Amino acid sequence: MDKELIDKLLADYKGSEDLIGEQGLLKQITKALIERAMQTELTHHLGYEKHHSSGHCSGNSRNGSSKKTLQDEFGEAVIEVPRDRNGSFQSKILPPHEWRFSGFDDKILSMYAPVMTTREIQGYLQKIYGVEVRRRNLGSHRRG
Repeated sequence: MDKELIDKLLADYKGSEDLIGEQGLLKQITKALIERAMQTELTHHLGYEKHHSSGHCSGNSRNGSSKKTLQDEFGEAVIEVPRDRNGSFQSKILPPHEWRFSGFDDKILSMYAPVMTTREIQGYLQKIYGVEVRRRNLGSHRRG
């Protein structure tokens, strides 16, 4: 990754809240990457770049966007999902009726869980997803 780009992104960094907070950099980057990926998927689906003449009278074209709330480890983010006139576009990165990355939560928890107590996992799930999980639902997970 380009170090100059990272320096620009972190130019106003003062603390962890600037990185992982409600309006933090990681949340902004995640949102921007997902939206850009979906735009690229739509371009591939339609078979032409935005504003390209080959799209004129093609039978299908871009048709604005709709909002979708995405839940991730940094909280909620409202994502602009591009649409096509025929309604045939379906994003692969964030399929219809999905509000988070498939398997993403399991990967995050699997990274942290071996070094977390049951109480820490409960706190994590409460903070990130706003759900209360009882210890019996977490199994016999113990600090390794």
